[in-house]
Amino acid sequence: MINNYGFTPAMTPADAQGMPARVLAVHKDRYELVCEHGLCSGRLKTSLYYSDSLENEEFPAVGDFVLINYNSGDSQIIKTLERKSLFSRRDPSADKEQAVAANFDYVFIIQALNQGYKNFNINRLERYLMAARQSGALPIIILNKADLIEDCAGYIKEAEKAARGVSVYAVSAKTGLGLDLLAEYLKPGKTLVFLGSSGVGKSSLLNAVAGEDIMDINEVRESDGKGKHTTTHRQLIMLSSGVMIIDTPGMRALGMLGADGVSEAFADVEQYLGDCKFSNCEHKSEPGCAVKAAIASGELTRERWNSYLQLRSEARYTDERIALMRKKKELHKKWEKEARSGKKKSGGRRDY
Repeated sequence: MINNYGFTPAMTPADAQGMPARVLAVHKDRYELVCEHGLCSGRLKTSLYYSDSLENEEFPAVGDFVLINYNSGDSQIIKTLERKSLFSRRDPSADKEQAVAANFDYVFIIQALNQGYKNFNINRLERYLMAARQSGALPIIILNKADLIEDCAGYIKEAEKAARGVSVYAVSAKTGLGLDLLAEYLKPGKTLVFLGSSGVGKSSLLNAVAGEDIMDINEVRESDGKGKHTTTHRQLIMLSSGVMIIDTPGMRALGMLGADGVSEAFADVEQYLGDCKFSNCEHKSEPGCAVKAAIASGELTRERWNSYLQLRSEARYTDERIALMRKKKELHKKWEKEARSGKKKSGGRRDY
């Protein structure tokens, strides 16, 4: 059973104890799992996941492989196994990344081509691409609802220009147009993540890929092309074909990643930064600016440059917030340690 969900014995450390399982869904502190006994539920072992130790286990996300102490009731989750890919949100208030989905092979970044709406958005596409590339999986761009426009070529060209090397497919979940081109990604044992905003047709595409109605489909509002999110919790869905798809409401609101993610996604932009006449060039009015020259020659578009500046600014803000929260937590732990030490020396007594 567990082998059908992508597990291989090599994933388990040699000295590890417990039965392997995969996380299918997360409901606050309770997890839906699949193991060699079939479907089961589980909870985290408190001493391994919630202690004050810096070596706590990583909290599992949908798609994670874990080790459990199996029980016919709630099994006990005792270890999160190493991940090959990960989607996470940067959470400055918690001084850490929050895992959202793990161990997927492909990221289907879905946008819609229904004219009159703004579901095809290059800035949003760049954000999703940045997150997908940093996740460790292969991004694939899916332009859905191709049946609603006469010519997809212009949209494909725009997406290819922003994606730089990422495959782009125009499809229709409604008519089946172009779905045969996705066959190389839809193989048994492979896990996909669907990433896209409301109204792009993620549920319709999932049903089309599955060949049956697995997800409910809500109507898109005529006013703005938005749809109500049909997914209410994070889940991994096994199709009859053996393909697994992770769908989660949180994917549409992935938090900004750090500066490293920006550098990876905008390598084409950053190649100009070291070629300016002055090392402290701000790329505004300075003479000999390589960025200004690239924009003037058409090698770099103004829109691409502006997107880079915006995302870099957001990433730096996030990194600074996380660094500040980390420092505050370290100070708090230091004060707590000193307070406990002082109480221990005095025997807990007060002198009057």
